[in-house]
Amino acid sequence: MSGRSVQPAKFRIASEVERRAQLGQLFSPLLAAAIAACGGDEALKTHRREICVVFVDLRGFTAFTELAEPEEVMELLRAYHALMGRMVVAHAGTLERFAGDALMIVFNDPVPIDRPAERAVKMALAMQDAFPPLAAAWKRRGYELGLACGVAQGYATLGPVGFEGRWDYAAIGSVTNLAARLCAEASDSQVLVESKAMARIEDVVDASPIGPLTLKGFSRPVPAFAVERMRCAGLGSGDPWRREGLRQRAIRVGCDGVPKVIAFSGPPGPDTDGAADGGPDGLSGTVVDCRVVRPVIR
Repeated sequence: MSGRSVQPAKFRIASEVERRAQLGQLFSPLLAAAIAACGGDEALKTHRREICVVFVDLRGFTAFTELAEPEEVMELLRAYHALMGRMVVAHAGTLERFAGDALMIVFNDPVPIDRPAERAVKMALAMQDAFPPLAAAWKRRGYELGLACGVAQGYATLGPVGFEGRWDYAAIGSVTNLAARLCAEASDSQVLVESKAMARIEDVVDASPIGPLTLKGFSRPVPAFAVERMRCAGLGSGDPWRREGLRQRAIRVGCDGVPKVIAFSGPPGPDTDGAADGGPDGLSGTVVDCRVVRPVIR
């Protein structure tokens, strides 16, 4: 093969590698690959889109920094960022920024996804489930820490901001401020969601209204809801396992994609479906509680 025919191919490969490297500075490796596959240059142009935003921060962090040594603060932040970062990647979120203990995650951009509000709330709840061991470790060292989350959905303008050699991917709009204000109002272990996001997920979550909130920067009170848990898909009133019975048993199921243990009510019965749909062998009955009893470790 002549050098003349090989040269353009080399340039194309170098260009692709460079594009992936640039995207990798802004996004997780999997997200960067997805953006590159669908045209990275086009995806990174400034644009307007409806997004779901999750704002997360630590409760007790200010008091912690007053008492802890700088090395301890760095140790906590590294462990906290690593833990939360795994949740962001697992749920296809985009980490827009982190500043100290505050994290802002965007869903539905730069790569559009199905049901962004549902993914956002699943991630927030997964973060709350994962945080207690880290909090317990620091409590043994004399520090009280908690985690709070705020979720909001709305339109924003998105795109790269910065300068040559140092670019960030930013979302600009009141939806980001709303998520931050909700997070500030949330107590430890709480996930607060505003009404627009709640309308997208009300069929898949258990949540309680907490009344309109007066938030800084918003002229009108904002209706908000505290999300308690995801409902387990496929285990509702129309489920084929629904029968009469009161005996509770614990079974392993894939609730929102993660194997967990839930409470199930009903008498034992024959295995009629071969568990092809993930159903429990030898059990029929009515779901009485989809709360996670404990995670299943595999």
